[in-house]
Amino acid sequence: MWVIKLGGSLIGSEELGQWLQKIAKLGDGKVIIVPGGGLFADAVREAQQLTSLDDKTAHQMAVMSMDQFGVMMAGMNHDLATAASELELAERGWQHRGIIWLPSKMVMADDTIPTNWDVTSDSLAAWLAQKVGASHLLLVKSTKPLVPKISLSALQAEDIVDSCLKDFIGDQEFKTWVVDKSDYRYFTEAFTEDQLQLIGSQVTE
Repeated sequence: MWVIKLGGSLIGSEELGQWLQKIAKLGDGKVIIVPGGGLFADAVREAQQLTSLDDKTAHQMAVMSMDQFGVMMAGMNHDLATAASELELAERGWQHRGIIWLPSKMVMADDTIPTNWDVTSDSLAAWLAQKVGASHLLLVKSTKPLVPKISLSALQAEDIVDSCLKDFIGDQEFKTWVVDKSDYRYFTEAFTEDQLQLIGSQVTE
């Protein structure tokens, strides 16, 4: 199983549609998309600034904003299926569908996940990767490091990933990669680690 996080910065880009098309074609029930928050999460930040909204409530709303982006992506490509629970994730896998995760139900049910802005869709993608026993976690960004391997601390220093990601990938068996939003074009017949080694930047401790 692969978990691919598509950041909210892809909203409005040509690349977003291309990733969705590629995953719908090649996913085969083995690829789960994790949506970012994007402009939907930005609206939550603005609402918090205008009110006395506490971080816990804002976090819940931000996770729901990921649901919104997920629903939007499903509307952009009807060959993809949404899933909001572990059972639905398994069912979509059995159906050999490309899957879009709607995270709010599962995330809000886990009170071990910090409820603040330090936990973004990057960390939640890693949380899901552990939950489903994924082999690879891909973080699709607007830009990627131009090195085959990069430390997590370096990514955090450059503000490419959130500060809590280390808490979610530290002891896990899946491999974490940062790829560019244009890298969809390298996956032609399947999602393979061989391709990742050519194009991705693997995250190290």
